[in-house]
Amino acid sequence: MADEHRTSDDHERQSAEGERSKQDASSPDDDNQTKEKPALLTRFPIIRYVLVAALIVGIVAAALWYWNYRQSGQYLQSTNNAYVRADFVTVSPKLGGYVERVLVSDNQPVRRGQLLAVLDPRDYRADVAQAQAQFAAADAGIRTARRTLDEQRASIEQTDAQVASAQAAADAAANEVRRYEPLAQSGAESRERVASLVLERDRAFANLRAQRAAALAARRSLATQDARIGQALAQRDTTRAQLTRASTNLGSVEIRSSIDGVVADKAARAGQFVQPATRLMSIVPTDQLYISANFKETQVSLMRVGQPVTIKVDALDAAELRGRIASFSPGTGAQFSVLPPENATGNFTKIVQRVPVRISIEAGPEARKVLRPGLSVEVTVDTIGAKDSKRQIEEESERLRRRDERVQP
Repeated sequence: MADEHRTSDDHERQSAEGERSKQDASSPDDDNQTKEKPALLTRFPIIRYVLVAALIVGIVAAALWYWNYRQSGQYLQSTNNAYVRADFVTVSPKLGGYVERVLVSDNQPVRRGQLLAVLDPRDYRADVAQAQAQFAAADAGIRTARRTLDEQRASIEQTDAQVASAQAAADAAANEVRRYEPLAQSGAESRERVASLVLERDRAFANLRAQRAAALAARRSLATQDARIGQALAQRDTTRAQLTRASTNLGSVEIRSSIDGVVADKAARAGQFVQPATRLMSIVPTDQLYISANFKETQVSLMRVGQPVTIKVDALDAAELRGRIASFSPGTGAQFSVLPPENATGNFTKIVQRVPVRISIEAGPEARKVLRPGLSVEVTVDTIGAKDSKRQIEEESERLRRRDERVQP
């Protein structure tokens, strides 16, 4: 046992000596490497110069960047939540009917007033013919009423003449009675003669009253006939309006473009039955494009209408175009969504809102050949022109605060 213990001690001693010898053998190399490191910068001083120059250039670049940011960079507001838009027009028929012809194809440029499609016009032509007949009948009724009025006026003249004749006969009969009454009292004429003259006088006056009543009735019928003429005129105006509407409907079977643009999303087919307001196609005004950019609410404080905008279009390999702010939405996008948020609930999470900003595009014909509604763009607005607005707002707030302090007791 003692021999085995001695042998194990010898073995451990030899292992320790071997490890020390290895460390001693490797230590000279490590010392050499340690000595070579500082010797590299000493041997090649240009490396030290390059590092110092790079440090100086970095400091200068950082200083220039900060100076540029303070001067103009902080006034540049950009977003890539922006897209090309166009106020396209949906083409729909005013009337119902079968589509007789479609005269345009998809992606075809059209001009304002150009014929796009035609509906079957036969029913509407019949409506026009019916309205024309009703108008002609009403016009004939007016002519008949006017002729009747002329006849009535002639009848009034006749009754006036009859009244005058009856008046003369009554006056003559009254004179005869006055002339024969003294003779009858003196006995020169018989009383029977006087009685006969009195009877004739009464008959003459009765006839006078009858003729006067007939003249009055004729004059009243004249007013009635005037009212009938007015009614006929109103009827003719009604039929004229019906004729105008029927003619308008007949003209509406020809569906024309209301703007200059390009045909898109065409759904009309010949032989198809369409109802009023059915979408047939859309007309996109490619010369009236604009950009709808959705900026964060923290970015619009210094934005004003007319400020210059730099536009980068992805479809143009990020080529830069120019534009200007045209208008601002009166509310955030969330306010005009189908389901606007209701923040008066128990669970509330503040979300940065987006304000839609409309930007007009200042581009040439070549760029507009590529621009299409829906393309993604990145816009940058230069708000440096309104840098004093923030200071003015703060001054106004301070002035109002001081006023309130003076008002308070």
